[in-house]
Amino acid sequence: MKIVIAGAGEVGTHLAKMLSNENQDIILLDSDQSRLDAIDSNYNLMTWNGSTSSFESLRDVGIPKTDLYIAVTPYETRNITSCAIAKHLGAKKTVARIDNYEFLVPENGSVLRQLGVDFLIYPEDLAADEINLALEHNWARYWGELHNGGLLLIGVKLHGASPLLNCKLKDLPVKAHDFHIAAIKRNNETIIPNGNDEILQDDILYFITTPPFIQEVRDLCGKKKRVVKKALIMGGTRIARRFARRYHDKYHLKIIDNDRENCETMATTFPDCEIVLGDGRDIEVLRENNIYQYDAFLALTDYSETNILSCLTAKEFGVPKTIADVENLQFFGQAESLNIGTIINKKLLASSHIFQILLDTDANNAKCLALADAEVAELQVKEGAKITKAPVKDLRLPFGMTLAAMVRNDQCLLVGGNTHIQPGDYVVVFCLSGTINKIEKWFN
Repeated sequence: MKIVIAGAGEVGTHLAKMLSNENQDIILLDSDQSRLDAIDSNYNLMTWNGSTSSFESLRDVGIPKTDLYIAVTPYETRNITSCAIAKHLGAKKTVARIDNYEFLVPENGSVLRQLGVDFLIYPEDLAADEINLALEHNWARYWGELHNGGLLLIGVKLHGASPLLNCKLKDLPVKAHDFHIAAIKRNNETIIPNGNDEILQDDILYFITTPPFIQEVRDLCGKKKRVVKKALIMGGTRIARRFARRYHDKYHLKIIDNDRENCETMATTFPDCEIVLGDGRDIEVLRENNIYQYDAFLALTDYSETNILSCLTAKEFGVPKTIADVENLQFFGQAESLNIGTIINKKLLASSHIFQILLDTDANNAKCLALADAEVAELQVKEGAKITKAPVKDLRLPFGMTLAAMVRNDQCLLVGGNTHIQPGDYVVVFCLSGTINKIEKWFN
């Protein structure tokens, strides 16, 4: 598949690197040569210096033969224009990054489709949804819903209160397996486990289960359910503003920001929220704003290190739930190993949605796990697919993937060794990065 990515910013560069691992034909287009020069030559992709809104540049990169065109520059109007040109020149599918919520309104979407934009990616909106899920299910590190909530993907960090500690997967203290441990995150490494793998202190376990067994998983992990009513936000960034716009009526929100003009704008835009001019890194400012009275602390500044350290400070004040925006992938693994709660990353969230488009799945049903080195996708089995030839235990599946659950005739089921997958089933696949191309072949 030929994919052209327009824009070598953070999202575009990260996407290009990830997709280059999948044996796709990738071209990264940008008018700034210095950004293209920064791409490591070890990646299997081609860079091209040219304007993302130039007919000539788009013809030069072979848009008429392009399967997927992704415009992810920081400027939404340029992205929409670029997609319109690419579609006119023959691109099969186009994706535009946006930062205006009006474009997501259904009646406005038809206008964009007429222009030539097939899919929209709004990273800040994805991040706001992720934060809301993390607050609703605050005992978990990660919460993902698949097949309209019929299947749940739950990531939980284990501490001393869990009876699962020091157990092998084949010896779990349960009578029936109403869940499936699809992966273990340990010391910055994702493990696809087997029955002999042992669960250790501070492991992050990723469970696949169904709604009736949420409490069982929570109890086994030694966690308690809390209700979040009040949240203190550090940083009036685009993610913070989008979250406030969407969820100001659900939570009591206080936003601390050190930019006076931004605070004045937010005070007008979000009259239901408390806006405070101050430096959230200052412990005295946090004390003055009664941080210990809040149920959640959201560190959403533009600086990953600041967000990580601030969440650690909030934990010392006794805040039950903390969420950090960690955009620097160098710190992602270290942040996961610390006691700072949930981590969000716009690049990974945007990448997961674009993977759905790449796999030609239903974006409303499929969801990818936002980890730096793993993905989860819900894939539909086609007639005659290799995955249907034998029970799972006899398939000799590729290393680095596991089949966790499936949906058949609207019934959600866990996958075991004797499960025989049929055409039309929706299967939840957990895989390490770089194996998505192999997986696609098994299902088509």
